[in-house]
Amino acid sequence: MSDFRQLSPEFWASPQITTDDVAEAAARGFAMILNNRPEGEAPDQPSGKEIEDAAASAGLAYQAIPVTPGGFSETQIEETAKALDQAEGPVLAFCRSGTRSTLLWAMAMASEGAAPEELAAAAAQAGYDLSPVRAIMDQLAAKRGG
Repeated sequence: MSDFRQLSPEFWASPQITTDDVAEAAARGFAMILNNRPEGEAPDQPSGKEIEDAAASAGLAYQAIPVTPGGFSETQIEETAKALDQAEGPVLAFCRSGTRSTLLWAMAMASEGAAPEELAAAAAQAGYDLSPVRAIMDQLAAKRGG
């Protein structure tokens, strides 16, 4: 059963998805699956290739930007911002719990000038806490004048 959580009209986060969830995502109008989970993080997780193949079969774009529990890189933030910008509709991102996907989304949006307060409120409404990256979000937004 899916646990897709809306953070914005164009972005949703989820704990680990299955190929059945990819089919549901397509039926719900998502345009892209964004995989933020490293391969082999848990023995029971589907491979990225399985999710990618299911996405292709369902007509969805797919991108992997894996994030280890140790933290985020500037490259990951930039790649996420680019992927979100290029998506032709709503994006469903996933990791083990949805937290890393949410944190990465928030930093990417802050780097594009979104207000950190609004991002934090959206995340909280979806059940996620941005406090681990709040200082980074503030710095990224300040660079963009946000």
